[in-house]
Amino acid sequence: MAKNGAVAFYYVFSIFILSMSLLCKATDEERKVYIVYMGSLPDGDPAYSPLAHHLSILHSVVEDSSPENLLVRSYKRSFNGFAANLTDIEKINLRVHMNEVVSIFPSRTLQLQTTRSWDFMGLTEEISRNSSIVESDIIVGVFDTGIWPESDSFKDEGLGPAPKGWKGVCDGGKNFTCNNKLIGARHYGYESARDEIGRGTHTASTVAGNAVKDVNFYGLANGTARGGVPAAKIAAYQVCIPCCQDHTLLAAFDDAIADGVNIITISLGQLDPIDLDEDAIAIGAFHAMKKGILTSQAADNLGLGIASVSSVAPWILTVAASNTDRYFVDKIVLASGTTLVGNSINTFILNGTSFPLIYGKDAGTKNCTAEDARNCEEGCLDSDLVKEKIVVCDEIQGDRAAYKSGALGSVTLNEVGYNVSLFPLLASTTLMKEEYNLVRSYMNSTRGPQANIFKSEVIKEPDAPTVAHFSSRGPNLILPDIIKPDITTPGVDILAAYPPELPITVPQDKRRANYNILNGTSMSCPHAAGAAAYVKAFHPEWSPAAIKSSLLTTGIVRITAAD
Repeated sequence: MAKNGAVAFYYVFSIFILSMSLLCKATDEERKVYIVYMGSLPDGDPAYSPLAHHLSILHSVVEDSSPENLLVRSYKRSFNGFAANLTDIEKINLRVHMNEVVSIFPSRTLQLQTTRSWDFMGLTEEISRNSSIVESDIIVGVFDTGIWPESDSFKDEGLGPAPKGWKGVCDGGKNFTCNNKLIGARHYGYESARDEIGRGTHTASTVAGNAVKDVNFYGLANGTARGGVPAAKIAAYQVCIPCCQDHTLLAAFDDAIADGVNIITISLGQLDPIDLDEDAIAIGAFHAMKKGILTSQAADNLGLGIASVSSVAPWILTVAASNTDRYFVDKIVLASGTTLVGNSINTFILNGTSFPLIYGKDAGTKNCTAEDARNCEEGCLDSDLVKEKIVVCDEIQGDRAAYKSGALGSVTLNEVGYNVSLFPLLASTTLMKEEYNLVRSYMNSTRGPQANIFKSEVIKEPDAPTVAHFSSRGPNLILPDIIKPDITTPGVDILAAYPPELPITVPQDKRRANYNILNGTSMSCPHAAGAAAYVKAFHPEWSPAAIKSSLLTTGIVRITAAD
């Protein structure tokens, strides 16, 4: 496996890429889902029926099929348009002959882009709030993978009913219950709004979760987990299962605007920026803005490349990711007495005992090349040779093969050079090149080399905040005069609520947790939304532009060498 591929996977491994080409591929090769955007709903015509109009338009261009069978979505509550299965010819005919159509574009598949982070941002538990009564009138719409309603972060002790302006529903599916905290839920094309991935639960608790004391991740990051507006209400819109598609996303905007949410947080985005009249999030957020609703969107996770930010609309609050003043390290102590510090969120303990080290190349299977073995590619480690040993791997992904092969631990190489906490499946540490080479030199000069790997610990990060290496950068390719991203908030090592029945990393991970640590602009986006909701609680009459301006003009400007 190429190193670039491995690095890309691991450094953004907490970001679930849901563009599953097989699961999301159209079953009819001649037809695919197109979104027909028609702008705002007409004013002053009580007899106007959006659905009838949409079917009439379809009927005019579809020859061999019933329009009702081809209609996927009719957007009729907050803006005008529909999604339908069309051929390319039908799409062209529709665009040519229908003056009321603003744009037609394919329904693209999007990707999904804590105990300390709010304190670091200045929103401490003691900060002045416009009373929990006023804050509880704020409704945050979370567009994500759903929500785990039983989490302590979403209990409703001490909270009153939904605000009078709320028009939403609790359509969570079987065995799904809302309350005075989680006041609404919708799902689109799936049997339940229950979170089966974990991301939506995490983001919802980050923006508006209750204050839950004594939360930790296997003993790490102990403290109080809470959202930016812990008294606010949550409405969950499950738009991703198994994939996140434009037509579903627009359906959520259509509903959320009419339901009466005040802030929308959406940790999704395109891989590349696109024209605004074909950008489903930009279209939905525009109509939300017209109704006084600010949308916070993740900038994306494409890293250091220039102009990699995909959220470019001026009416959206585009959020990059930065670190906080803490990060996780773990130590490996060689039998020679040398102690080396690496970056991993390692929850495993070797009980203070040193174990033999073995180089991946020396434990390779016969069917793999020496390079694949030293990189610890999957299937290239001999289980008999790595048993009760710590495997040393030349690639950052080596812990997975070590885990599958039955090794006791692993030491992997971080050649890229960015400090980031990884999530190994066994006792493991990831070392920078200089420290890794010290391990290799020790192994080459010692008979029977041994080492011990310790559980991670939290240390202070004096240079925080710095922009995370994975966070997408500007400038704005679509509108060069509009600076994007707008703002950066914490998105590294964020601890928040998580479904207790799901593995905390990959499917083979046996660990479970009520609160999990994740990375990405998916995590920073709800921080910005929480800050916006906090401002909204004090100034309910402010427009989305005013709230956005207040955040941008009062945030801390700090540029460090690491940036």
